[in-house]
Amino acid sequence: MSTPRRPTAGRRSARPGARPARTTVRTAVRTPETRTPAASVEAAAAAPAVAGRRARRSEGGPRRSPLTPRAAVLALLVVGLLVSAGLPLREYLAQRGEISALEVEQADARDRVAELEAEKERLQDPAYIAAEARRRLHFVLPGETAYVVLAQDEAVAESQDGGPAGEDAPWYSQLWGSVQEADRPSPDVP
Repeated sequence: MSTPRRPTAGRRSARPGARPARTTVRTAVRTPETRTPAASVEAAAAAPAVAGRRARRSEGGPRRSPLTPRAAVLALLVVGLLVSAGLPLREYLAQRGEISALEVEQADARDRVAELEAEKERLQDPAYIAAEARRRLHFVLPGETAYVVLAQDEAVAESQDGGPAGEDAPWYSQLWGSVQEADRPSPDVP
């Protein structure tokens, strides 16, 4: 049987299978005085090689691709976000257009309601009703004489056919006029 260990001050408790914690950190700083002569010779020999690589890059020599894996993932992520935002944006714009059309339709309906309410108010006035009866139905008051003035072409058509002409004529006059017209041969047909 094992007894549990108590952690001591300044140490972490050790779990079975865990790596021990690192307690010291070593840092070393090299200064120019501490370099060995061999290290300075190596640095001097590497300097022309670095300058040569820089010169080749500026001359158009082989370069590394600017597309790193991180940049590729970022580009894919941006493209994915743009594509996924496209459908909702299209729906939003379509709905805004539909709302605008419905607002115009609603304004037209309000105007029509206002016109009908004004007409209703006019129809409540007895003087307006009498004026409309005179104008539309040619009513006259007792003791008045009514005159109907016809336009020049309407008067000529009535005198020839014996009744009103055109679309204002009753249906039976229009029917009889079409029968008479069918009996007359057309001057274009030989």
